[in-house]
Amino acid sequence: MKISGFSFVRNGISLYYPIVESIKSILPIVDEFVIAVGKSSGDDNTREKIEQINNPKINIIDTDWEEKYFKKGIINSIQTDIAMKECKGDWLFYLQADEVVHEKYLDTIQNRCNELLNDEEVEGLLFGYKHFWGDYKHFHNGHGWYPNEIRIVRNLPEIHSWQSAQSFRKFDYYDNPRQEQGHHKLKVAKVDAEIYHYGWVRPPHLMQNKKRALDSVHWGMNKAKDYYEKAPKEFDYGPLDLLAEFNDTHPKVMDEMIQKFNWEDKLQNSGKPNKYREPHKHETLKIKFISWIEKTFNDKKTIGGFKNYILLNR
Repeated sequence: MKISGFSFVRNGISLYYPIVESIKSILPIVDEFVIAVGKSSGDDNTREKIEQINNPKINIIDTDWEEKYFKKGIINSIQTDIAMKECKGDWLFYLQADEVVHEKYLDTIQNRCNELLNDEEVEGLLFGYKHFWGDYKHFHNGHGWYPNEIRIVRNLPEIHSWQSAQSFRKFDYYDNPRQEQGHHKLKVAKVDAEIYHYGWVRPPHLMQNKKRALDSVHWGMNKAKDYYEKAPKEFDYGPLDLLAEFNDTHPKVMDEMIQKFNWEDKLQNSGKPNKYREPHKHETLKIKFISWIEKTFNDKKTIGGFKNYILLNR
């Protein structure tokens, strides 16, 4: 059995993505790691940082991002597919540039892949998620943040990245990652492991830069430019006591980034959200109420919500 890791990135270091940490986190259990590295801005050294990992398993593919695909996140799926289709493994392990795997899960993941290798009905593996917010001590455990997602898929030509590279689907034919017909949810089995998502952990000014970059590929460059010229220069995380406290360990590969944490004085630990900005989803009365119902009466299980998979009993 062979496992391929894969991902994509552009301007990863300048936007404070833990891309090096992400790659390193699963290198012990993959036979190769394919990453599509988009042409970055002049002050970004993402490609050099990945090269400095100095591991023969890593295969860098240089790409250009075409602005005509900067809408609804299509470019993200295109870049994901570029890397995925170069993979040679039986299983393909996808990590986005802000996702890291704790070393305590590596044996479990590898064993699960081995266990299900010949069960062809299983097309992918479903992971749990920890979504960190603001710092390394708080995470979302309420309604509105996806609790599970597909991160390992079989190496099948009909499986493609779907929508804004959020997940995967099986296509009867393939035109673009957002086509409305001719694709199906994957049949998946659970793996007893979590993805640690650090996409909302960075200094406030870099968080705003990251949001601008992300919105650019969903709204288009011009709309994002107009919006962020008028927006605050720093992202407001809001009161952190609305979130859950994290009292466990982070992946060892994150040690250096965590030691660089230096924006605590810009965070709000308690109090009311800034009334002069749009509330974050978890700050709204509706989401607070649904979260309370889920935790109090529904054994923390999500009420409603979209599931991009068919869960098998395996």
